[in-house]
Amino acid sequence: MVSPRFPSTFWSYEPVLALIGKKALMPPLGLVTVAALLPDTWTSRLVDCNVRPLTEADWAWADIVLLSGMIVQKPHLLELVAEAKRRHKPVVVGGPYATALPDEVRDAGADFLVLDEAELTLAPFLEALARGETGGTFTAGGAKPDVTLTPAPRFDLLEVAAYDSMSIQFSRGCPFLCEFCDIIVLYGRRPRTKQPAQVLAEMDQLFQLGWRGTIFIVDDNFVGNHKAAKALLREMVGWQAARGFPFHFDTEASIDLAQDQELIDLMVASGFRSVFLGIETPDAESLKRTLKLQNLRQPLDEAVDAITGSGIRVMAGFIIGFDGEAAGAGNRIVSFVERTAIPTAFVSMLQALPGTALWDRLSAEGRLRESETASGNQTFLMNFTPTRPLMQVAAEFVEAFERLYEPCAYLDRTWRYFLALGANRRVPRPLVTGGPPMRDVLRTLPALLSVAWRQGVVRSTRWRFWHHLASIARQSPRALPDYLTACVLQEHFVVFRRLVRCGLDAQLQDIQAGVPLPIASEAIALAP
Repeated sequence: MVSPRFPSTFWSYEPVLALIGKKALMPPLGLVTVAALLPDTWTSRLVDCNVRPLTEADWAWADIVLLSGMIVQKPHLLELVAEAKRRHKPVVVGGPYATALPDEVRDAGADFLVLDEAELTLAPFLEALARGETGGTFTAGGAKPDVTLTPAPRFDLLEVAAYDSMSIQFSRGCPFLCEFCDIIVLYGRRPRTKQPAQVLAEMDQLFQLGWRGTIFIVDDNFVGNHKAAKALLREMVGWQAARGFPFHFDTEASIDLAQDQELIDLMVASGFRSVFLGIETPDAESLKRTLKLQNLRQPLDEAVDAITGSGIRVMAGFIIGFDGEAAGAGNRIVSFVERTAIPTAFVSMLQALPGTALWDRLSAEGRLRESETASGNQTFLMNFTPTRPLMQVAAEFVEAFERLYEPCAYLDRTWRYFLALGANRRVPRPLVTGGPPMRDVLRTLPALLSVAWRQGVVRSTRWRFWHHLASIARQSPRALPDYLTACVLQEHFVVFRRLVRCGLDAQLQDIQAGVPLPIASEAIALAP
């Protein structure tokens, strides 16, 4: 079972991982879940190429190769398919990329496509294999599995110490209708949740494996079902307290979380540290056009402040390039981020994902770039013709990203945010017996010393770094560990900021030089 490499993206954090002695941010949860669904008679070996490369011994050992990945992993996944075929190994491919674009994977040489959710499609594949069949495509036909029957992932297959965070899943699906989102295409609009006992059993496994620290709950919307989320959180509070709070949690949620204080309080009490919100844009008209109506229920800055004030750190996603968007969208996003002081603001140009309502609409309008799918990476241009000049959209994006992650601006914003967060922070801290092993504590010291040297001595941030650090230590000491983590993250943003500009500059220079690209740069009129 092989997980392809991720390219450098906003979330890859390579410089930070190198500083703290980790290989990858999170493990391939989909593959270890599939491993739990395989027959007991199978022997599985998992290689995450983000942790270590495949070896000759791995290839020689395998009778069959199973691959899974997201669209952003497409380049390496296709390389792995070709290499497996060169070695005459049967290749099975599943996961979000194969499900969205099966023809691409089939044309690359995959023997079996096990699409949609494996709880429904893995068994037919296994039956076909037992019959001696050498290829086939297996889909769920729109059906969705009952995740209360999903077994616990095979965490034992992972090189646990190589990761910065572990991951578990509580729910699949989202109740909303955002035009650009593929989650409702892949997993449906009715959130399906595991039983609390299932989630606690997975936490037990990780605890027994010696894991301490961050667990990312990978749900695309953890609060898609408020009632079910609360039931789980009440159980998590007791589990955490009984073990001295060995874990803290991060997740993704819709912004209507801000309107349910009981839910926020339960998240805080059970050890949630941060939540990623899809804010997308402060422009109300763009939110209406893309059907992100849940973001119009209350002022967005008030929602962010409510969650921050309750003690949960907000990360947020923003998008430039919606249809009908007025010039200056980048400036409006920067102003919103500065006003709310969100440290980690993920900004990207809009991409049309296969199978989404946006993809279908743009295809009908003839606006998709030929032979181009979404890359999932910020260093590539939009894969469709926008309604205003492409050069303008791209320039606003690059400028917004550079302004947000200019080192002094980032430190100032992060300092202001953690002062506001720390004043109300009630996240339980691990007891000594449940804290991270001493080797992990010692491993962070070189990172902190390196950051203190770079940001506190070498760079122009030196005055800010020491002033802000002393201020947090004095006024909000409980927030200090997370604040220092945010300072470490700047080492990634300093590098990635340059990658964004260089990657897009090269593509824009091609346009200016008259190199033909399969996308128009002129503005087009909106349909009435």
